[in-house]
Amino acid sequence: MKILTTPIEGLFEIYPTIFEDNRGYFFESFKKSELDRYGIESEWIQENQSFSKAGTVRGLHFQKEPHAQAKLARVLKGKVLDVAVDLRKGSKTYGAVYTKILDDVQHNMLYVPEGFAHGFSVLEDAVFAYRCSSYYNKESEGGVIWNDPQLAIDWEVDTPILSDKDQLLPTFEELTEMTKGGI
Repeated sequence: MKILTTPIEGLFEIYPTIFEDNRGYFFESFKKSELDRYGIESEWIQENQSFSKAGTVRGLHFQKEPHAQAKLARVLKGKVLDVAVDLRKGSKTYGAVYTKILDDVQHNMLYVPEGFAHGFSVLEDAVFAYRCSSYYNKESEGGVIWNDPQLAIDWEVDTPILSDKDQLLPTFEELTEMTKGGI
């Protein structure tokens, strides 16, 4: 397993070592001891999975304290553009956007720590899964509108398919004002 740092502190790309032969492939999709070496010591207590059609955009979502969630995201089938936005109060990279293609060829993952908004766009029909460090709590949910002009995220889809809820989220600027500079 190879774990790479990103320009945003605490956000990691993870690439499993894949063993292939004439039968198919094998890899370790999770190995606590490897994550611990990088300070990724989250206790995973919930795992979610979704199927989404190409062109779908889900997010940007987060959970506020005391139910903040770290996430370990990966694609089981297909391809997505995974997006993380740093919303940590006092972070030197507050408002920074990080994107990474996750797919079923590389089987790569993105570790998103607490304090980030997270979402993804579906580049090919995809089954997306992510582990969470805290249970979902409706009263703690929040988000940022997917097409926020200040964040200027290129979701790599022409006509996004969105939920009604995701179309009503506040802008990054509105969220910053509501939270006084971070979650």
